[in-house]
Amino acid sequence: MAAGGLPGPLPVLRPQSPPLLRSARPLLRYTRRKAPSIAASSPGGEVRKEDVVVVGAGIAGLATAVSLSRLGVRSLVLEQGDSLRTGGTSLTLFKNGWRALDAIGVGDELRPQFLEIQGLALRSDEGRLLRSFLFKDVDASQEVRAVERRVLLETLASQLPNDTICFSSRLKAISRGRTNQTLLELEDGTQLLAKIVIGCDGVHSPVAKWMGFSNPNYVGHCAFRGLGLYPEGQPFEPEVNYLYGRGLRAGYVPVSSTKVYWFICFNSPSPGPRTDNPSALKKEAQELVEKWPSELVNIINRTPENSIIRTPLVDRWLWPLVTPRASDGGVVVVGDAWHPMTPNLGQGACCALEDSVILARKLASAFTNGLGHVDEVLNDYSRERWGRVFPLTIRANLVGSLLQWDNPAVCAVRDNIVIPKLVQLGPLLEHTQFDSEFLRPFSAARALFDVNTRGK
Repeated sequence: MAAGGLPGPLPVLRPQSPPLLRSARPLLRYTRRKAPSIAASSPGGEVRKEDVVVVGAGIAGLATAVSLSRLGVRSLVLEQGDSLRTGGTSLTLFKNGWRALDAIGVGDELRPQFLEIQGLALRSDEGRLLRSFLFKDVDASQEVRAVERRVLLETLASQLPNDTICFSSRLKAISRGRTNQTLLELEDGTQLLAKIVIGCDGVHSPVAKWMGFSNPNYVGHCAFRGLGLYPEGQPFEPEVNYLYGRGLRAGYVPVSSTKVYWFICFNSPSPGPRTDNPSALKKEAQELVEKWPSELVNIINRTPENSIIRTPLVDRWLWPLVTPRASDGGVVVVGDAWHPMTPNLGQGACCALEDSVILARKLASAFTNGLGHVDEVLNDYSRERWGRVFPLTIRANLVGSLLQWDNPAVCAVRDNIVIPKLVQLGPLLEHTQFDSEFLRPFSAARALFDVNTRGK
């Protein structure tokens, strides 16, 4: 399945001087970072010491920071942008993603804002219904909603203490300190010495690169994504609609009463040149499906030009004995920084949320038992999550390859035999099983952290 997507301007924080001094318009709690008095990178300059630094304020980074905070462990979040990265459109969260959000404590705040999706319909590029399913007929506990990336990020960020996120904090260099801690140098000259660094900095993660990970692999497909606006109310049933053509597929799903998420996935031998021309992007998307069902065309027509994105689809296969582990000393990677996967199973964001909850529990346990256990719990996280995300990455890739067939005979078999007679929903949902209890503070972790940070 390919419902997963990438995904009002927020207050902007801009550096006033080389140290991390941040001014803010106090409109939203998470936009303020109190001045931590970090000296610039100069001979004899002060180096700020931190226990936990999270690099990146995307979904993985904020979910990790909130999870740690719930467990009594404070962190500093570095975001290279001057505000939250609220671009992108929507992403589809299945049951496992919602269980993770419930553990973090924000699920109930998000649910009322988005429609619960009841099922899915598979159609030809002419609009002919090939097969339909209801999620709860297969799994009574299944929960599916398309969530706006902006709302998810703002909700997570609002759970953090005021002084957690530092914007305009771009990572320049990483090195291992003499005490086996990690030294982070920012482009403004700031230096941070961290006991634990959590790389949540996305597909092209500098943290992952420093750890020895290769660049993600382009899989031969690109995708357009957008949000169609229906201020008068959208007319669609609460279901995911997939349409399959030759080397081209598309889909749409209601997000709320006034917004509908859509995507187009098409074959391309190369990622192609990057364009920032909104009008050109929208025109290209419209031309790809101009002869497809009018419902899809209308959704695209209703999409603001500046909200349409075009991205190459990439992934990274975590081959054992070849790919680095997720942790190296006190440095660990989470979400897309570690295991970017194609959106064909709708599991990229869900797995990142799972990572965040599991890693936070393990780190809080390490704080409880003493920081000497950090390497052990990070290695445990790497082993546990590898067994989960590596098979999913491969499976998502293979599903995408099968769905992008462009041979007319093969597509005819797909539309007349495979989908109508052979496809079952159960196997497509079996990977959405994930349970986690609500995150509650480890009193010992909080006490130890207070001792470690007292006087800073």
